[in-house]
This record gives sequence, C-alpha cells and structure tokens, in this order.
Amino acid sequence: MRLNKILGLHNVSSDEWHKLIYVHKNSEGVSCVNGEPCGLSFRRAGAAGGTGCAIVLPPGMSLPHGFFAVNSGETMLRSDENSGVSVICPGFIGVSSPLEPRRPIRAGVLTVSDKGSRGERVDTAGPALADLVTAIGSDVLMTGVVPDDRGTIAETLADWTDSAGLELILTAGGTGLSVRDVTPEALMDIQDRTAPGFGEIMRSHSMSFTSRGFLSRGLAVTRKSTLIIAFPGSERAVRQCFEAISPALRHGVEILSGWDAECGGH
Repeated sequence: MRLNKILGLHNVSSDEWHKLIYVHKNSEGVSCVNGEPCGLSFRRAGAAGGTGCAIVLPPGMSLPHGFFAVNSGETMLRSDENSGVSVICPGFIGVSSPLEPRRPIRAGVLTVSDKGSRGERVDTAGPALADLVTAIGSDVLMTGVVPDDRGTIAETLADWTDSAGLELILTAGGTGLSVRDVTPEALMDIQDRTAPGFGEIMRSHSMSFTSRGFLSRGLAVTRKSTLIIAFPGSERAVRQCFEAISPALRHGVEILSGWDAECGGH
C-alpha cells in the first residue's frame, strides 16, 4: 500500500511552500527542517491550522497514529496521536516523493551472556540491535539479558512469543562453538519451522570482514507468527549481520504475520 505523491510541503508559520526539505533531529532529539528546529505534521490538502511544517497529503489520504511513513530515499517519519510527526531516519522529502505506510513491528531484543546477566559486562550488542530494528519500523517492546542457559533462553523466547505476541525477536550472543554457546539449540527447542536463508546470508556477509565468519552458528526460526533470529554477541558482528538481512527482513515479517500475502514483490 502506498500513499499518493505528496502535494506539498507547507511552512505554516511563514506561509511558504517548499519543493524539497531535509528532515532530521538535532543533538537534543528535536525534529528539524533544513537545519532549523520545527514542528512537523501530516495534513490533508485543504485543511487549515497548525504550526511548523506540514506535509500535505492528497484528499482522503491519512496515516494511522503510530504508523511509519517511508519514502524512496528511506527517510522515515512517524505519526503520533496528536497529528504530529517525529523523525526516525533523516533524509530529503520532496513534493514528488511517494510515501509508503508501514505498520509498526512489535519486536523484542534478548542478549544472551553469562557475564552480562551478572552485571560484569556492559551490553552494547543488544542496544545496537534495538536501534537497527527501530530503523526498519519497529517498536521494541521487550528487552532483556539472560545467561547462557538453554532452558532459560528457550523459556524467555517462548514467553515473548506466546504471551507478548511479538512479531520479531532478535537475540545477541551464544552462537559460537564454545560449550556455553547454546542459543541455536534453544531456538530449535521452541521452533515450528526453520528459515535457513538468514544464517546463510549472515555468514556469507561476515566473510567479507573476517575469514572466521563461517564459524558463527547464527540462524532463524519461526514460532507461530513470530520470527526469531540469533545474532553473534559482539556489536560489530551484529551490525554486519543485520546489514546483510535488512533489505528483506521487514517483508519476511509481513509475510509471516499475514500483512502481505504475496512474496513476488511490493
């Protein structure tokens, strides 16, 4: 589903119309337009009122509260309940930009680490995964750190799937060859089906950075309508592996969740 092309970019305060704007956040997290702090909103054509910069949509078009909107340049905005707009991923928006609405993915991030669970190591891989998955249009609703214990990992993932109803769960850690690396086994304990392509592409991409990339046992499984993906435990490896799967990750979640019935394309 796509919204029609934007009709205009209207600076309500100065009554000026723009053909192109750059949206981003400043160091304080305030939304900016062309370098200046500015309130953003979606507005239907012909509607009056508001302040700041309005992204004017065609008549009859709207964006549900909480949904993300992405243009072809991967600029991502999000609507809120007060008709405001927050900037998720910065970039340019022009009057010819088609906006694609994205339903938010309910996601969870679980770090698997003995030291991390005891507070002996600062977890950077989990927060990195949370940031990365947010950038594809997700709400990270669950986070946690558990030890390298097969039963604990499996129980946590099953609970997040069955009770919390998450559509996507990402784990960080426990995918190596040591005796304590049991995350893949925990995923297999609770899975309905495997999705082997995720592990294959992550290992293939990792080989571009290190000759040891094939040693990782990262994999993905499904449980009911939840996709669960096991990543390595380092922040650097997490970022590299996520880069490999990100182009098709959202589409996979949409198919599994029943949001998109066709695999042939958008």
